[in-house]
Amino acid sequence: MKPIRVLIAKIGLDGHDRGAKVIAAALRDAGMEVIYTGLRQTPEKVVNAALQEDVDVIGISILSGAHNTVFPKVIDLMKAKEMDDVLLIGGGIIPDKDSTLLNEKGVARLFNPGTTMNEIINYIKENKLN
Repeated sequence: MKPIRVLIAKIGLDGHDRGAKVIAAALRDAGMEVIYTGLRQTPEKVVNAALQEDVDVIGISILSGAHNTVFPKVIDLMKAKEMDDVLLIGGGIIPDKDSTLLNEKGVARLFNPGTTMNEIINYIKENKLN
């Protein structure tokens, strides 16, 4: 069985990447292949990288407050590229009311600060292992 491939991205001007790097390391330690795009990416670059890398999961870390702009753009690009089998998740400071709307638009799960690494790892495994 091939390992789950996860792309971790920081979109926009948000320069805080410690959490994204911690998540990336935890996913690697759990046996997943992880691609980290680095800081200041655009939704287009992230979706194109995910397509080129043939990932199973896109994880977006966002602390800038731009989640209501970033996630819908990524969803639209994923739909345009027919990436229906790629799980879109995210994490950061996202109010509950915004999380609900983003889930309705197509974000599978949003993880708030304090979520354990095991919870994130288990969610990905439960939703991507076939």
